[in-house]
Amino acid sequence: MELLAETSLKGQAQVWQYMLGFADSMAVKWAVELRIADIINSHGRPLTLAEIAAAMSDASSPDIPCLTRIMRLLVRRDIFTAHPSSDDCNSSNSSTVYGLTDLSRWLLLDSKSNGQPSLAPMVLFHTDPRMISPWHSIGPCAKEDGTETAFKKTHGRDVFTLASECPEFNKLFNDAMACTSETILKAVLSEYRDGGFHGLQSLVDVGGGIGGSLSQIVKSHPHIKGINFDLPHVVATAPPYPGVSYVGGNMFESIPNADAVFIKWILHNWGDEDCVRILRNCRKAIPEKRGKLIIVDIVLDPKGTDLFDTTCLVLDLVMIALTKGGMERTEMEWKKILEEGGFPRYKIIKIPAITSIIEAYPE
Repeated sequence: MELLAETSLKGQAQVWQYMLGFADSMAVKWAVELRIADIINSHGRPLTLAEIAAAMSDASSPDIPCLTRIMRLLVRRDIFTAHPSSDDCNSSNSSTVYGLTDLSRWLLLDSKSNGQPSLAPMVLFHTDPRMISPWHSIGPCAKEDGTETAFKKTHGRDVFTLASECPEFNKLFNDAMACTSETILKAVLSEYRDGGFHGLQSLVDVGGGIGGSLSQIVKSHPHIKGINFDLPHVVATAPPYPGVSYVGGNMFESIPNADAVFIKWILHNWGDEDCVRILRNCRKAIPEKRGKLIIVDIVLDPKGTDLFDTTCLVLDLVMIALTKGGMERTEMEWKKILEEGGFPRYKIIKIPAITSIIEAYPE
């Protein structure tokens, strides 16, 4: 009976934790919005809360007790450190100073100037009210036939249409995609050195946006002729990059020819039938004998214990909220669409990121 009571109590505690888990997301959002990590980082040392508050340029009368309670949770979550600091002039006068951790360094909005990768734009995107509200519609959507996404049910339009209509939301979206793309690409370039891009004379980036990722690949491998392929209105505003040309079009219709196709975090937006259409066009775009497809995407492992496995399951629910048919796929689900798309052979390459590389071959 005692063991049963202990187990029941643990279950109760876990339900409370999951029920109020949204507060962790909000606390991280507040940390980014208040630029707490940036303020500490700019001073190069741990700071008292009064010093942090004084550095908030738009805070005329900061609520120190409120900030104290927010920081208390963020410290508990290892996002900041906290330890007492004694005043040199009066040893009896001690206060708490807050410092950075490996977690808070990922929350730096000014990371570009410091040369550090950051997830702060993605935090602001996923905690935006317009992104949070569709989650309330996932339950009702599960009772229907899947013709309408939770995002569209909530906002009356899909996420891309809303972005095209609202410049402020569009900036949130683009900044979020750019920061994750940069982080993932660094992992790709560091782990995919041997054999990956070597030997390629040309590479087409399908859904490459305005060319940022492809430009970094070409910069690291200047022997490659880069072709950035996206919708005409997207490439029309793309900046020039050495070694990169732009082609506008529709990946469901055709893809420019190249030695290899690179497609990063695109296929998870689409259902199996659409993915097979895209993959068949990728197959047509590369040589029969030496061509290959380089997919950078999540490989879902529902029972996995790696660092990102639980987050990948959550991102699969994000796809339910945002897309019609989009999903994060297990290896067997990838194998199925690859075979139907004309790629009977593949190998998975682990990289230090939330995604993996799937290298697939037409024979």
